[in-house]
Amino acid sequence: MKLSDFDFDLPDGLIATRPARPRSSARLLVATPDELLDRRVWDLPGLLRPGDLLVLNDTKVIPARLRGLRRRGEAAARIEATLLSDRGGGLWMALVRPLRKLREGEVIDFGEGLSATFEGVEEGQARLRFALSPDAFAEALARAGSMPLPPYIEALRPADEADREDYQTVWAAREGAVAAPTASLHFDADLLRSLEAAGIGFVHVTLHVGAGTFLPVKVDDIRDHRMHAEWGEVTEAAAAIIRAARAEGRRVIAVGTTAMRLLETAARAGRGEVVPWQGETDIFITPGFDFRACDGLMTNFHLPRSTLMMLVSAFLGIDRIREVYDHAIREGYRFFSYGDASLLLPGGR
Repeated sequence: MKLSDFDFDLPDGLIATRPARPRSSARLLVATPDELLDRRVWDLPGLLRPGDLLVLNDTKVIPARLRGLRRRGEAAARIEATLLSDRGGGLWMALVRPLRKLREGEVIDFGEGLSATFEGVEEGQARLRFALSPDAFAEALARAGSMPLPPYIEALRPADEADREDYQTVWAAREGAVAAPTASLHFDADLLRSLEAAGIGFVHVTLHVGAGTFLPVKVDDIRDHRMHAEWGEVTEAAAAIIRAARAEGRRVIAVGTTAMRLLETAARAGRGEVVPWQGETDIFITPGFDFRACDGLMTNFHLPRSTLMMLVSAFLGIDRIREVYDHAIREGYRFFSYGDASLLLPGGR
C-alpha cells in the first residue's frame, strides 16, 4: 500500500493543545462495522460487557526535555536535548539540537545540578554521559526537565507545570517513556471505580513509548518503512490473566496502540497465545495483519500518514476507518495526544 492511502485533511482547529477536564469527559466515538455512536469516555461502563478485560500500559513518562548551555571559552550556545533511552552507567541516547555544533568531551549544563558530557554520535543520536547516581539523576531531572510534549503541541505552546500531571496516566508506575500512552490519559479514579463496579477487569503491561512514535513515514511504499523499537514487558502474571480471559470467551481490549503492539508481539512469540515476554519490539501493523491477541482497541485520533493510522486501518478496515475519521472531523472531535478517543470494536458491541 502507498503512504497516500492513509492521508486526510484535518482542520488546524481540531488539534487539541490541552486535555478535557475532567479527563473522562472527553468525547468517545464508538465504531463497529455497522454503527457509529457519539458518546463520552465516562460512558465506557455501559458500553463494555461485564467480563471484558482492559489492558493498560503502566509506563511512566520522564521529564525528558532539557534545555542547557554549552560553553567554549567565553562563548556559550544554547542546547536542547530530549532523552530517549537509558543505556546504563549514566549513559543516555538523546536527540540534541544543534548537534553539529557539539564536540566530543564538551559538557552541557542543564542547570539544577544536572550536566552531561557529550561522547559522540550513534545513528544520529547523541551519547550523553551523566555523572550522577540513579537517585541523584532522577531528582535533578525532575527539577531541570520538562514533559516531552509532541512536536505539534510544542509548535503552538511550551510545556508547563500542568503538563506534568496532564501528560501522565493515573496508574503510571514504571519510568522510561518519553511519550505518553495517550488513550490512557482519559481515565481517572472515578471512571476506574465505575468500570470495576460494572464487572470490567484490568491488567497492566509495560511498553516504554519512544519519541519515534512521532517520526513521520518518509517512504511512499510503506513496506520500506523502518519501524522504531521500544522496550516492553508482559509479565507471567499478566499473560496468565489475558490467556484466561480469551479461554473463557471474554474480550481483550487494548487501551492504546502501545498496549496493542505489545500484546500482538507477545502473541507472536507464543504462536497465537499471549505468553510472558520482555525485550524490544519493532512490530509494524499494517492492513492485512493477522490480529491474535486483541478484540477491541481504545485509541485517540491519529496523525495522517502515520504508522498509527496504518494500525487502526488494519484493525477496523481501511474503508471503515476513513468513514470513522470523516465522521470525527465533521462532528468536531479533537485530535491527537490531548484529543478525544475512539473505541474500535471489529466484532461489534
